[in-house]
Amino acid sequence: MIPLGTRLGPIWLSSPLIAASGTVGSVVEFEDVTDWSVYGAAVAKSVSGDPWEGRAAPRLAPAGVGMLNGVGIQNPGIDRWVAEYAPRLSSAGTQVWGSAVGHTVDEFVRVATGMAGAGVPVIEINLSCPNLDGHLFALDATRSAEVVRAVREAVDLPIGAKLSPNSEDIAHVAESCAEAGADWLVLTNTVWGARIDLRTRRPVLTGTIGGYSGQPLKPIAMRCVIEVHRALPSIPIIGCGGVSSAEDVVEYLLAGASAVAIGTAHFADPKVASRISKRLPKLVERTGASSVVELIGGMQPW
Repeated sequence: MIPLGTRLGPIWLSSPLIAASGTVGSVVEFEDVTDWSVYGAAVAKSVSGDPWEGRAAPRLAPAGVGMLNGVGIQNPGIDRWVAEYAPRLSSAGTQVWGSAVGHTVDEFVRVATGMAGAGVPVIEINLSCPNLDGHLFALDATRSAEVVRAVREAVDLPIGAKLSPNSEDIAHVAESCAEAGADWLVLTNTVWGARIDLRTRRPVLTGTIGGYSGQPLKPIAMRCVIEVHRALPSIPIIGCGGVSSAEDVVEYLLAGASAVAIGTAHFADPKVASRISKRLPKLVERTGASSVVELIGGMQPW
């Protein structure tokens, strides 16, 4: 049997499959429809310092074979999340990571310390959500590093930084985050997008611009993984964007990812990871590799 385990910095994962933040709620809501045992980890929806109401509907819309979302990271805030959600995470069939978001460095730190105090084992720093008003940390290497460094100093946990495909130089941002203390990078979040309803002549989202995800995002995210792996071959990467098959997973591994996150595909098929997990060993074997780890960064140049 082909071993599916992989290492992500200081963490050993039983599977390279990770449930992406924002697509599985707080994880516990999916217990009845998802087999969590096939995942190496699941990342809960991002949480801010104070409650965020999110945007008014409509805030989700189809866009070809992809999807636009402008939810605005609606969440209860860290205090309520710690009281109501954190105690339930241990019942999931896989390790559940927290995801911290904020408007300021201090807010990121407040969320991270709250999660650490609640027993969350790993924290993903969401620097890149594109459907919030104001500055996007992930587009600025200096500001991204400030957040990562502050969180690194505040918590004694493994941390990863989630970056944006909208960055002009994602390898530079990635390097800054790694130097500031990120144990790995998540590449990537959604790309900015928009659509207009011809009947109403209004944008399909109340916020006009939203995050575009799904299968069309894969080549964009793949490019980010390749660029960052070339520039920083020693920093672990979670490839994320457009994953819905075992073939997608292997492609991300070859590009340089050590693990692969599944996101939008959950909305169409909550059991997508089970399907991928069944096919993945045979596909890895077909490539001639004896393990998932052997495939990491195995892309051959022209």
